[in-house]
Amino acid sequence: MNRPYNFSAGPSALPLAVLEQAAAEMTDWHGTGVSVMEMSHRSKAFGRIRDEAESDLRSLLAIPDDFAVLFMQGGASAQNALIPMNLAQRRGSAMADYVVAGHWSRKSWAEAQRYGDMALAATAETPAEIGGQAYEAWCWLPEPAHWRIRSQAAYVHVCANETIGGVEFPSLPDLAALGSPDVPLVADMSSNILTRPVDFSRLGMVYAGAQKNAGPAGVTLVMIRKDLLGHATGSCPSVFDYAQVAAAGSMFNTPPTYGIYMTGLVFKWLLGQGGVAAMEAASRAKSHLLYAYIDQSALYSNPIHPGVRSRMNVPFRLRDPALEPLFLAESEAAGLLALKGHKSVGGMRASLYNATPLAGVQALVAFMQDFEARHG
Repeated sequence: MNRPYNFSAGPSALPLAVLEQAAAEMTDWHGTGVSVMEMSHRSKAFGRIRDEAESDLRSLLAIPDDFAVLFMQGGASAQNALIPMNLAQRRGSAMADYVVAGHWSRKSWAEAQRYGDMALAATAETPAEIGGQAYEAWCWLPEPAHWRIRSQAAYVHVCANETIGGVEFPSLPDLAALGSPDVPLVADMSSNILTRPVDFSRLGMVYAGAQKNAGPAGVTLVMIRKDLLGHATGSCPSVFDYAQVAAAGSMFNTPPTYGIYMTGLVFKWLLGQGGVAAMEAASRAKSHLLYAYIDQSALYSNPIHPGVRSRMNVPFRLRDPALEPLFLAESEAAGLLALKGHKSVGGMRASLYNATPLAGVQALVAFMQDFEARHG
């Protein structure tokens, strides 16, 4: 099938093989005579789907046994409230620390302030000079060694990859090595989950909306260390209490059954592609190709510090902004979809998630070269 290349930041491209399998199974899943959408979440058939999805996710990320895996709803935005409601008071007082490095971590911090004393551990909201080079706000990341972490904080929250700004932590910090062994790290990995290994020894919790690398919108993956369960506030709704969701096997209420089925198909596709190690190698190849062209171009530019450029989301601008509408119109006509940047920053953005093939990035670079030759 000849399909356009989809560079949407989310909901994003899904593997064609997954879409085709879902289409083939739409009206009759494995001889049951019903679609997964019609299937009772209490049935043996769906129990198999859910269990296999968790098992495959554990295999892909090498999730240790002392972490619970939850399939929740509400997206990462709901977790901005659920995390403080479940974790902030675990050490007796409602306090936690936040690293704000872009739009999504700032949104997380703003929501959390409704539930306690939520301090800034670090922020990239001001310009900075790094290595003699000036970078604008949100185009760099504060070094973990300089984070201000309170000893009594219930957790430290980070967004591992900022989809709008295009910055990504090269690796998540080891808070124990930084002198905070009793403060767990909570990471929003919505846009880079399943694209590189995760060192769970450094983490207390990982969460991710599925709609970038793991499946369709509607499922939120939560991986949480079991000793952090059981600290929800009295006002936390039972359906959002991590301990109760874990005890019920993610079926405290009716879960997003079809979304879990689709994420399960994506997990199996990933395993067939060689797993997370293969996805990491692919993401590096795709992002390097695009950044290398932008850096040598006289027409395009990327403002992000090279050491923290995102492998997932590559924002770029034309040096003549008047050409941007033409670029977007011509790229869409060429089968290169969803390249318009976020409304808050403008410009262009190419999202290079797992389902975006190297051939798509090669086609994008070829188009950019041709456009530059005609308009540069």
